[in-house]
Amino acid sequence: MAALREDSLAAAAAVDERRLCDRLDAMARIGAIPGQGVNRPALSPQDIEARALLLSWARELGLAASVDSIGNLFLRREGLDPSADPVMTGSHMDSQPKGGRFDGIYGVLAGLEALEAMAAAGVRTRAPVEVVAWTNEEGGRFPPCTMGSMVFAGARTVEDFADVRDNAGIRLGDALAQTLAATPDAMRRPPGGRVGAYVEAHIEQGPVLESAALQIGAVTGIQGMRWFNVEVSGESAHAGTAPVSLRRDALRQAVAMIGALRELTADPADVTRFTVGRMLVTPNSPNSVPSHVLFSVDIRHPDAAAIARLGEAVEQTCRALAGTCEVTVTPTLHDDPTAFDPAIVTLVEAASGAIGLPSMRLPSGASHDAMYMNRLCPTGMIFVPCERGISHNEAENAKPADLAAGARVLAATLAELANR
Repeated sequence: MAALREDSLAAAAAVDERRLCDRLDAMARIGAIPGQGVNRPALSPQDIEARALLLSWARELGLAASVDSIGNLFLRREGLDPSADPVMTGSHMDSQPKGGRFDGIYGVLAGLEALEAMAAAGVRTRAPVEVVAWTNEEGGRFPPCTMGSMVFAGARTVEDFADVRDNAGIRLGDALAQTLAATPDAMRRPPGGRVGAYVEAHIEQGPVLESAALQIGAVTGIQGMRWFNVEVSGESAHAGTAPVSLRRDALRQAVAMIGALRELTADPADVTRFTVGRMLVTPNSPNSVPSHVLFSVDIRHPDAAAIARLGEAVEQTCRALAGTCEVTVTPTLHDDPTAFDPAIVTLVEAASGAIGLPSMRLPSGASHDAMYMNRLCPTGMIFVPCERGISHNEAENAKPADLAAGARVLAATLAELANR
């Protein structure tokens, strides 16, 4: 493609590594846990505090703030043509219960740094540029994941999720209302709208870039996902007196189901991903037979036919092993594999090369909000290395130079897209 504009390169050069890392450090103190990790659940007091800090930085930069009905938070830098479809970037601020300092929040703050770099370099863009902090990308507190971008893209509605409850029984609708009430300075807007393009920066969450000694990955797409909640209902009994042959042991049947699902998804090539990451046991007492178990199922694969075959087999597999218990299988997420716009992938490569940063193309094994934005507009992602590929873990780490490199490529890419 054609060489990048001079002002796009000027924006990249104005990225300040220290400023970006100082903001990441400040965010990491909100919900900090031992081991340098973060526990910042969606729509929690920690999430509200993080939003307030982000809004304070936005005010200092003169950015206009708005929030939609699912709590997605937008920061806008106006363009020369305010009627033009905005170019968007961003990620999420919520974390896993024992999450890292960079997953999600890096994309938000790299976007903010790109906007500040544009201002510092005197770069004007034809189209507005918006940074978005998506609500509940992780799904760790309120499943499913990527909820904010899902609603923005029109795939689901806020009402679909209002009665979803966390492990403590709190309704998402109530937590959302508290979060919105805590951001009175942001103008209200409806979900959705026209978008010119979307580019998301993120740590890779795998070891490929680090192994290749490269700082930039031009992401080609995201593998497909199927999520389910499986509920097994039996009957509680005394662990010392109830004969094993007469028990309706919900946990015993749940364990059998999980074993069968593991066999179903066994893959010698190690391409399929199968995870049971959440399990709630009732009454959860050491001397009582479990009467109820809820467990999650997460299956991922880059091939559409494979993920469809595996997803369709989950309910049948579980029902076959219910025994004297009852089982309910509820699908909570169904995402087909995503292929990003080739022109955006090429632009990320061109921006990286123009700055002097070799890059490589690679897919994403993890889900991201870019998956739903891909339904609305040309979309792509920029990956930077993550130390040893560790993520969703307190040990998650990324080098300042790599984080700044990704922000430079992002700034150049956004400036190019906003001046088309």
